[in-house]
Amino acid sequence: MQRKKIISKTVIILCCIMLAAFFIFPILLLFINSFKSLKEIYMSVLQLPETLNLDNYISAFKELDYLNAIKNSLIVTCTVTAANVICCSMAAWVLVRYKTKTSKLIFTIFSIAVLVPFQCVMLPLLAEMGKLNMINMPGLMLVNLGFGSSMSIILFHGFMKNVPVELEEAAAIDGASQPRIFFTIVLPLIKGIAVTVAILNVMSLWNDYLLPSLTINRSGTQTLPLRTYLFFGAYTKKWNLGSAALVMAIIPVIIFYVLCQKHIIKGVTEGAVKG
Repeated sequence: MQRKKIISKTVIILCCIMLAAFFIFPILLLFINSFKSLKEIYMSVLQLPETLNLDNYISAFKELDYLNAIKNSLIVTCTVTAANVICCSMAAWVLVRYKTKTSKLIFTIFSIAVLVPFQCVMLPLLAEMGKLNMINMPGLMLVNLGFGSSMSIILFHGFMKNVPVELEEAAAIDGASQPRIFFTIVLPLIKGIAVTVAILNVMSLWNDYLLPSLTINRSGTQTLPLRTYLFFGAYTKKWNLGSAALVMAIIPVIIFYVLCQKHIIKGVTEGAVKG
């Protein structure tokens, strides 16, 4: 019996190692190519570079206009994430506290909206945005906020049920207004799920290419994924510079995720305990 357990554990560990290697391989390949010249990349894919040459990173930094691109990405990511956390937490709070047929219908609509892929509505949506002159950064942020709201409200809704209503009633008796109750009592208690929603939004917004490519057409306002794509044209592909650019693009979000990853599991599991 003990032998079977050891064998099964060994098989599981080996499978996990193989799965981890499968996901790590593209990142490892990208990192290796970022130090090699274009000729070296074509000659050999997996050969390690002899020296850590930073010329690719310097060239990619200049051609990307990295500081401007990362500034644009930060503006979009931080603005939409902050608005998403505040608006969606308030919406979920109202839907949980006011239990009516209308609130149930609205929550059902948000739940169904999660199932609608963006590709199904992007063409008519962009046509309407063009009519309203909402292209470029304002339109990009507005659409991201709208499409990210459904999942955020669902996460906040599950967590909000764990917040004791007695605390809000006591504050109301003391004369606190609804906004004060939310920002001083409710919001601090839902810190776990708020951080989780923020992390998920940051990772999605930072890496998004499709929506910015459809909405941004003004020079100097491109986000980092859009600028990175400039290395891959119809007739030329600068794999060495593109690899270096991609590494520089993913490093900020990896650092952010590593610092905040513990809050994801904590926030989701706490929101799923009761209800």
